[in-house]
Amino acid sequence: MDALHGARDSAIEWFATALGGYLLQCEQRYMDHAIADVFGFNALQLGLPEHDFLRASRIPLKCRVAPCGAVELRAEFRDLPIATNSIDLLVLPHALEFSAHPHQVLREVQRVLMPEGHAVISCFNPWSLWGLRRLTARSRGAYPWGGRFIKLTRLKDWLALLELEISASRMGCYLPPCTQERWLQRLRFMEAAGDRWWPFAGGVYFLHVIKRVRGMRVILPTWREQLERRRGLAVVPKASESDEPVAANTSLKAASWPKSR
Repeated sequence: MDALHGARDSAIEWFATALGGYLLQCEQRYMDHAIADVFGFNALQLGLPEHDFLRASRIPLKCRVAPCGAVELRAEFRDLPIATNSIDLLVLPHALEFSAHPHQVLREVQRVLMPEGHAVISCFNPWSLWGLRRLTARSRGAYPWGGRFIKLTRLKDWLALLELEISASRMGCYLPPCTQERWLQRLRFMEAAGDRWWPFAGGVYFLHVIKRVRGMRVILPTWREQLERRRGLAVVPKASESDEPVAANTSLKAASWPKSR
């Protein structure tokens, strides 16, 4: 529990810095656009409960979940006390990189989402200047450099196994992870040029996924046979048209024969 409180305090302090504020603006802007038109009854936010990533959602019931802190529900992400197929929208701002079992967290996401439910995931990109900064960071335990950045290709494989279909994706935060505000302002031009010149090297990536359920073909019973069985009658096969002339000819021949003495 002390480790959880320490990581939470480190995240709160980091998001109060210039670099953390820059990341927060970028992520909230994308989340607002992604979830604005998602409708339903229940929405969950897993991770970073100090910041409201569901603010643009029109869903009436919103709940922030975290192992500790001032949240509506305290729970581990890998074992959510939520009913299966009950959530319409889930947002995961950096919940996977700081979990010891990210694949199990995705399994829980797939379980609690309703069919055609939506989930929006944000993760730090290891193939970026931010990933390089993580490798060279002096304080490995500090947020966010203490997290385990997940490759985009690996996360896509996990989602495919869980039948979570990616409907939209995007990179963001192309600026180098500078700690000073003046350098962040000077390098703003990289944000506008990032999507065009180096779209794979954003500091974070976003994935909007939908839970797909394979269609089932309903095999209807033979209603006529069931109805006859309930009445206690035997099912009589319907005579074909070809049988009637044969029966008629046979009866005619029998009638024309003279009776033998």
